[in-house]
This record gives sequence, structure tokens and C-alpha cells, in this order.
Amino acid sequence: MNHKEFLTSEDFASLGSRADLLDKLDEKNIDISTILDKIKYEEELKSLQIELVKLQQWIKKSNKRVAVIFEGRDAAGKGGAIRRFMEHLNPRSTRLVALNKPTDIEMGQWYFMRYIKELPNPGEIVFFDRSWYNRAVVEPVMGFCSDDQYDKFMAQVPEFEHMLYEDGLIIIKFWLSISKNEQMTRFDSRQENPLKRWKFSPVDKKGQELWNKYTHYKEQMFSKTHTTYSPWVIVRTNNKQEARLESIRYVLSKFDYDGKKDGKTNLFPDPNVVMHYFRSSFQID
Repeated sequence: MNHKEFLTSEDFASLGSRADLLDKLDEKNIDISTILDKIKYEEELKSLQIELVKLQQWIKKSNKRVAVIFEGRDAAGKGGAIRRFMEHLNPRSTRLVALNKPTDIEMGQWYFMRYIKELPNPGEIVFFDRSWYNRAVVEPVMGFCSDDQYDKFMAQVPEFEHMLYEDGLIIIKFWLSISKNEQMTRFDSRQENPLKRWKFSPVDKKGQELWNKYTHYKEQMFSKTHTTYSPWVIVRTNNKQEARLESIRYVLSKFDYDGKKDGKTNLFPDPNVVMHYFRSSFQID
């Protein structure tokens, strides 16, 4: 009969270092690979967040304006990734933008108007949890806009972003890519966890039913709005932790900020996880 091994109080008393602990666990055949992976992730995340703090200080000193857009299907990990980006940044020069559905007044305005008000000021970095690209995918899929409104948006958005580019605004556009099975797994997890149940909505459920329709509009969006001055960056997110680390690395890789050469970790994103749209020969969503 197999008995699960545990460390005793005598074992702990004999330990003098982390190496001793690892040796003892190995001696007793206690599998801690999951714990070690978590520790490695947390250490790597901390090192990258230190670099983000340095980047933010450089953006503020240089009066740069940076907008980082997170798009993707529901449960792709947009909010979780943004939290890791912002966790240790100075709130005085960074913001999160996650707009609710437009008001009656906003619905009568030029579509981009309410997003223009949220664009970064000099020295500021702004994270968009969804953006003007709602009209490229979610709205036409769910019937929240007319065909004319959709066509007008798709014609205008490259020009809109080109004007921002010419004005010196730096935009990074992430599409967080998730497989259909993984999305369903995360939906189930949300419903089972009372702390996450608020995240689940009828629109989420529709995401599974209308998967192919989402795919059609997503591909239309990429083909018409992926430009040299404002490219789409695909992040494969079935592995949440990997996606968070690699998306941070991508942002850091785009800037030559003060102290970058002194970084204690790899600042080059894995091209198997993060890639420009035109280099993505196989998409999981």
C-alpha cells in the first residue's frame, strides 16, 4: 500500500537552506514541479515588472504618449494581463480604460469621440481593456451596429490610427488568441467560482455559439487594419502565465528606455507565443 510522503517537523528542523529543502523533497519523492513552475513564473514576472517601472519613468521623462490595446475573445485573459502590467506602476501616469456601452449622447457622436477623450497625455501610458475595435468584431457579431456603421468604421479606422501615428502617439495592439476548448474551460471555471461568476454574461455564452462568426469578423479586422504603422500583435494565451510574460516582454522590446541594458532578465519575446499578424501562419482561434 502506497503512503503519500510528507515532511515531518524533524525534516524541517534539519533544513538550513532552500537547496536542503529541495534535496529533502527529492529524497522523499515529493513532486513539487507545479510549485517550482509557479515560483519561477513569479520571479520572472517581478523582474519584468521592474523593467516596466523603468519604462514608465522614461515615458514620463520623455513626454511620450503610449496606448496599449488588449483585444480578443471573451476569457482570453485581457484583464489578467493588464493587471500584471499595471500592478507596480505609478497610478499618476498610467490609466486603465474599460468603457461601458455608449450613452445615448455618445451614440449620436462620431464613433471615435469617446475613445479620443481617453487617449494618453504626454508622459502617460494607457491600457485599453477593449477599444474602438469593439465595432470591428463584437458589435457586428452581436448585432449591436448596422452594416453601414460597420463599413464606415472599417474605412475610417486606418486613417484614424495613421493620424495618431503622425501625431507621435505610440499604439501597441494586442489580440489575445484563445482556442475554443480553452475558452469553454474558462467559462465553466467562472461559473463554478463565486469570486469570478460576475465575469460571466449571456454575451459570453454567445461567444461559443457564434464562434465562426467571430472568426470571420476577426479575420476581416486583421486584413483591413493591420498596417505598418499600427500592426496587430497576436499573443497565444491558452497558457495564461506564458502569455502575460511574453506580452510584457514585447512591450519592453519596443522601447530603448533608460537602464534597459541593466535588466536582469530576457527582454526578447518568444516568437512562438507573440508574433505579428502576417507571421501567424497558424492561429488557435
